[in-house]
Amino acid sequence: MFSLSHVSRHYGAQPAIDDISLQLPAGTTTAVIGSSGCGKSTLLRLLLGLETPDRGEIAIEGQRLRGRSLLKARHRIGYVIQDGGLFPHLSVRDNLALLPRHLGWHKDRILARAEVLLDQVQLPNALLARRPQALSGGQRQRVALVRALMCDPPALLLDEPLGALDPIVRHELQAQLRQMFGSLGKTVVLVTHDLAEAAYLAPRLVLMAHGRVVQDGSFETLRTQPAAPFVTQFLDARRELPST
Repeated sequence: MFSLSHVSRHYGAQPAIDDISLQLPAGTTTAVIGSSGCGKSTLLRLLLGLETPDRGEIAIEGQRLRGRSLLKARHRIGYVIQDGGLFPHLSVRDNLALLPRHLGWHKDRILARAEVLLDQVQLPNALLARRPQALSGGQRQRVALVRALMCDPPALLLDEPLGALDPIVRHELQAQLRQMFGSLGKTVVLVTHDLAEAAYLAPRLVLMAHGRVVQDGSFETLRTQPAAPFVTQFLDARRELPST
């Protein structure tokens, strides 16, 4: 679904993305991993059209991402960020209705869709009347995911969606996300610095460093056939629990 060909993005003289070429086929789930500042989030913003490459070309479903096609493409992509990005002055119902209302959906259709998705993420319909500050962190992230799915986009981009949650809630949401990724058949690109989370949620890992792709493959491939010393260093950097 997504195609990047020799894409670069600089901030001043510093390359955030440096000559990346990737194919992200429809219906696949890919986790982009790497240390802080390696370009993971910039890559996601480029896919969404929030950033413009200095060089190279990005295409969605074969159509180059630029000009008039940009807004249309965004409507086909759900986007979730770390803190959810919900508007605090709007109720959950109104947060979920933003894009569908813009696209001309009737309020009954919006409500029906919201109720179906809330059920899928195990949230009660009673939350529709609340504002984000009245929700727990896990509830806000579930609502943000529902908002991204409201118009049934073929692609989902998730930027550290579970990064700010406590371990128990994070573990529960990881299981829900994996189940949803498997059942929805969407193109998913997930950014995380958590290697275990990436390996659990995605069969394909793209490891980045200094704006470049260091290795692209399964967790097992990265573990047994590292393409560079950094791959082994990144995998070995996970801190194990102390033995009792």
